[in-house]
Amino acid sequence: MKTVLTTGLLLLGLSGAAWAQGPVAGTITDARTGAPLPGATILLDGTPSGSTDAAGSFSLEAVPAGSHELRITFVGYESLLLPVRGQVAGQRLAGQLRPGGVLTADALVTAQRASDRTATAFTNLNKQELTKRNFGQDLPYLLDQTPSVVVNSDAGAGVGYTDIRIRGTSNTGINMTINGIPLNDAESHGSFLVNLPDLASSISSLQIQRGVGTSQNGGAAFGASLNISTLDNRREAYGETSNSYGSFNTWKNTVQFGTGLLGQHFTVDGRLSRISTDGYMNRAASDLKSYYLAAGYQAKNTLVKFITFSGREKTYQAWNGVPEPAITGDQKLLQQFIDNGELSAADAERVRQEGRRYSYYTYDNQTDNYQQNHYQLHLSQGLGPDWNLGAALHLTRGFGYYESFRANRKLASYNLPDVVVGTTTLKRTDLVDRKWLDNYFFGGTFALNYQPKGNDKLQATLGGGWNRFLNDHYGEVIWARYASTGNIRHRYYFNDATKTDYHAYARATFQVVEQLGVYGDVQVRHINYNLDGLASGRVDVATHVNYTFFNPKAGATFALAEGQQLYASFAVGQREPVRSDFLEYSASSQRVRAERLNDFEGGYRLTKPNGTLLGPNTALRLEANFFYMDYRNQLVSIGQLNEVGTPLRTNVARSYRRGLELTGRLSANDNISLSSTLTLSQNRIRDYQQPTSDSTFVLRTSTISYSPSVVSAHTLEGQPLAVVPGLRAALLYKTVSRQYLDNSTSAERRLSPYQVLDFRLRYTIRPAFIKEIELGLLVNNVLNRRYAANGYTYGYPGADGQFQNFNWYYPQATRNFLVSVGAKL
Repeated sequence: MKTVLTTGLLLLGLSGAAWAQGPVAGTITDARTGAPLPGATILLDGTPSGSTDAAGSFSLEAVPAGSHELRITFVGYESLLLPVRGQVAGQRLAGQLRPGGVLTADALVTAQRASDRTATAFTNLNKQELTKRNFGQDLPYLLDQTPSVVVNSDAGAGVGYTDIRIRGTSNTGINMTINGIPLNDAESHGSFLVNLPDLASSISSLQIQRGVGTSQNGGAAFGASLNISTLDNRREAYGETSNSYGSFNTWKNTVQFGTGLLGQHFTVDGRLSRISTDGYMNRAASDLKSYYLAAGYQAKNTLVKFITFSGREKTYQAWNGVPEPAITGDQKLLQQFIDNGELSAADAERVRQEGRRYSYYTYDNQTDNYQQNHYQLHLSQGLGPDWNLGAALHLTRGFGYYESFRANRKLASYNLPDVVVGTTTLKRTDLVDRKWLDNYFFGGTFALNYQPKGNDKLQATLGGGWNRFLNDHYGEVIWARYASTGNIRHRYYFNDATKTDYHAYARATFQVVEQLGVYGDVQVRHINYNLDGLASGRVDVATHVNYTFFNPKAGATFALAEGQQLYASFAVGQREPVRSDFLEYSASSQRVRAERLNDFEGGYRLTKPNGTLLGPNTALRLEANFFYMDYRNQLVSIGQLNEVGTPLRTNVARSYRRGLELTGRLSANDNISLSSTLTLSQNRIRDYQQPTSDSTFVLRTSTISYSPSVVSAHTLEGQPLAVVPGLRAALLYKTVSRQYLDNSTSAERRLSPYQVLDFRLRYTIRPAFIKEIELGLLVNNVLNRRYAANGYTYGYPGADGQFQNFNWYYPQATRNFLVSVGAKL
């Protein structure tokens, strides 16, 4: 810590060189039509420094004194080079891009992305926006300020196992892709971002679509989709490092490099990252490592890019959470937990002492260990003036285990005979087991894009893909106090899964007249899933199913006036159950059903670029989006977990989510901005069969579990000191209303509402001997709130014969901090 502070003071001493810097802002438009170009990349002296917003506007808060080169690039357009000078008074620019230029690798990614023409609700984030939020926490925490998002962390501080929900839907219902390649696990539908630590440092752009959205590769979106791109090409060589340290002994070290364009055709980019933490919860440490490497070749009409990235994680298990009385201090309920769990005197004392940071496990290697290697080969090919093709081949290799100490387990459950010692027969033993996953996911995707040259009224895409997933599940006993005939690594269960998925989609937007545009999208998807063998507990898991889904989508946009738009859309999404659904339902007489979602979206957008509404250098964007998501056979969480921490779910015949999302951003004088988002929603199950104590059911309307009715996020960011233009400060405020742990709408089984305030400070200087140095500070939970962002519940018959419930929670960290030092060469 002393070294970090010393370094920080030394760098602050160099800040005088930056005082002569000033802002540069401008607007980028199409040279043919004059229309704004949102998403154009802005490079200052070869360093990506942001992108244009929906109105084609950009702003750089601090450009050093002297002459500089500003390069603007955009897909399908020639790059534009503008000279700029850093001056305190600031500088405004207007640039026009002409069609043409070198083809980029975005043909496959942009084919799946939404725009103002597709009549859907979406949020774009560029590299600059992600970078300023990235102190080492997982990607969900970098998205916390976007609409309808709720995040949580098992270990409490945003590193390790984290989760994201959008509109109340967990990540099993959020379609995630990286460069158009599906990321969701084929069996569980989950996207375990702990396997890809510091992915955010390699992201060039990201889009969140809420609702069903446009057709995607992989499974249909049931709450949202997350489309990630790492395909950015940087023409100039660069070297960067970013390092963070903070509470709970949290470290992040990242090194990135790029060759720039070599010989006008070749590029190489790479990254190495390491993140480690002790975690806020006791015994919740994480040790995460990752790399990213990309090599590309480009010509005027061809781009080939090979990308490989990998992550390896070792996390101490914090899946169990904390029993409610350890948090509340209810001694009677705490004693009940101790008695039911048959805790030893030492463990009972530990839960009393540790309180809300209590961890159930004490075995020193109670860890989750997993590695995931990704390989992607991308082709973008121009096919004449009107067509281009994006295609990709991919392979993901995943393998790992979690290790657990098990006390007093039945030998028969591990396929081991009883142990006879003298005249005593032992049927139980203490042991350590490992549960393994060993899988391959491979396939190909394509997108053929059509846009007539000189005619921007019509845009069309034909795309699809074929993917196969092979996964072995098996368990080993690596130690037992009494092992009988068992060998080291005795395998006590094995099952294998094969899942094949192929799909095709066609999409088009057409501007009927100047004010009216229409959008159509159809997708056909077929799934074949086979599961054979025995699971833990010697349970037969045989499952053989086929599904074919037809998912149509349509929408329309209407321009009320310049910068004002109305839109409406209807979309169908259908999804197959996940592995745990099949296994849980196999124990009952019921059959798990596929889900269907009919999604209605409609809204209004207002975009006023700099100077067009509230005066010079002032920009405004507002959006109001209404959604009605009508479900058939939705699989909702019942609030309980299985033995590996996966939420258990059940089909409900009729349910819906409806609500209003309000978002807005106001910026003034390129020095201060306010962004806000508010979601008001109802999330209901119709005729829910609520179980009672006498094993009968009552039909009633109920609130869907883990679905808050109010979520808001607000960011106030600006330059607090005019004489220090490189200093930017931000206040980030998040509110989440009450959530229920199951579908009973019971006040006894809920997550209390919470509000969290964070503070961020970044200071950028550009001394003569290096391109850029940046210092950062992030203070999380400034107001020191004690809250839990996730939890679960389970029921059991009490001593009096009445059915009782017991709650577990995942407390989040109280006030904590992260500091960072970064440099660009």
